Amino acid sequence: MTSLEHIKRRAESNAKAHGYFLNPDPDFLNNLLEGLNENEGRYGYGACPCRLASGNLEWDNDIVCPCDYRDPDVDEFGQCFCALYVNQEVFQGTKPMEPIPERRSQAKIDRAMGKVPEPIQVKAEMGEIMGTNRKLYYCKVCGYVTFREEPPHKCPICQAKQEMFGEIILETELKIR
Repeated sequence: MTSLEHIKRRAESNAKAHGYFLNPDPDFLNNLLEGLNENEGRYGYGACPCRLASGNLEWDNDIVCPCDYRDPDVDEFGQCFCALYVNQEVFQGTKPMEPIPERRSQAKIDRAMGKVPEPIQVKAEMGEIMGTNRKLYYCKVCGYVTFREEPPHKCPICQAKQEMFGEIILETELKIR
């Protein structure tokens, strides 16, 4: 099986598991799958083929296909940003595919374009990282833990919704010796 066939089967399986379909246009679908395949080869992970990736998985974790924005996009617009995943109406042609707004923050887009802010500085008290809004989140259903700017829209382990994530707050006492 080629990488492209593997990527297509993985996408089909994911679509089916979430009640979605893959784009019904075979040429368009093939272009998207080729983009995913190219990104996997280029970066080592399947960055969304319709967004600019930085090449840093930590920065791009929100756009690894299926991206964090897929579910809200399909729920609201019937398709994800790149239109790889669509709902039944779009798949059957009763709802047209249309451009949809980008949900990814401008800061993340800038970072992918190489517009990285000054190096991260560490605050002495509590060891907080300045220049980022990343926090520890955990899934209240299965216990999955992630360190990101916001919890994922769905848990990658148990598929619990974003509302089922809680923030982990570390309370430590800083002692300077």
